[in-house]
Amino acid sequence: MQTSGDAGTDSTERIILHCDLDAFFAAVETLHHGLDDAVPLVIGSDPKQGRGRGIVSTCNYAARVYGIRSAMPISEAWRRCPAAPFGPALYIRGTRGLYSRASRKVMDILREKTDVFEQASIDEAYLDVTDRVEGDWDRALALARELQQSIMEELNLSASFGIGPTRIIAKMSSEIRKPHGIYRVMPDEVQVFFTGRNLREIPGIGPKRATQLAEWGYSTADEVHELGELTLARLAGERFAHWFMALFEGESSSTVSPLRSRKSIGKEHTFESDQNDHEKVLEYLKQLVHTVMKRAVELGVSGRLGEVKIRYTGFETHTTGRSIPVAMDELDVFLRLASSLFANSVESEGTIRLIGFRLGQLEAPPSRQTVLFSEDE
Repeated sequence: MQTSGDAGTDSTERIILHCDLDAFFAAVETLHHGLDDAVPLVIGSDPKQGRGRGIVSTCNYAARVYGIRSAMPISEAWRRCPAAPFGPALYIRGTRGLYSRASRKVMDILREKTDVFEQASIDEAYLDVTDRVEGDWDRALALARELQQSIMEELNLSASFGIGPTRIIAKMSSEIRKPHGIYRVMPDEVQVFFTGRNLREIPGIGPKRATQLAEWGYSTADEVHELGELTLARLAGERFAHWFMALFEGESSSTVSPLRSRKSIGKEHTFESDQNDHEKVLEYLKQLVHTVMKRAVELGVSGRLGEVKIRYTGFETHTTGRSIPVAMDELDVFLRLASSLFANSVESEGTIRLIGFRLGQLEAPPSRQTVLFSEDE
């Protein structure tokens, strides 16, 4: 863990913790069923020995070694790592109620130890602990360890923590030492943290933008920063250039809020006949994301919340969402987010009547601190 830098903060400096539960859904299922976490576990639709037409909801770390991931066709997952007697994997359907109960218990532990708490999704949260630790970064590190230990001791679940002066840096830090790790970035370490870091590792920079910059010969954050804001604006647009410079210099959003904005842009699609082909439904969902994000760009707004709505036969309706570190209007970001939300929430054998997507927690100039861009800019 990084420990350099002076403890303490001024009136504008915040200390943000990001908690991310490690392979949460798979971990809950492993505990519930008493499974061996060394065995590849795939949660999703019935693979039907490679002939299934559903998708993967999630999987554990042992399955990820085989390249299996959320929203992958279940038939592809089976091809990569089949179940017995053809391979070592275990395929099960998810148990939705288990996840909600486990999440509430984790969030209660986190909420108790923070000044301002924001649950970003069922398995991650942001904590502003500035006042709690009196601006002391060493105390923040100790608090992260305490919370991590409490979650493990009380619930037997693994969590990774990132600590930083902004939301994005805290979130990126929580990925570095997964699983069950803690990583801290002090305010005076921000530029060192970004030096040599591939653009694809930064939330909000999608593959299209990263490829565009790579074609100009810039693939790391420090290479892009060295261009300067004016040159970068000519290559990638003024909004992206302003956002990126603020990010690199540690001046992006550090606001953690328990409130969710009611302002939103949404789009729904009702199928003529109820669908049990979840791959097909996922493609419709992606079209809705395209429509919503195009509208956001037209309106000049960006959003932090993505929500997916699923209505099943019989009108049972489920909505699930996830907040991202800062407001964005980046299509690729919300395509990946919507795909993940759908995969993790869809009932494996459910027939679907309606699918919808909503962009919420909208921000618009001059209030938003970070605004990304359309690919056509």
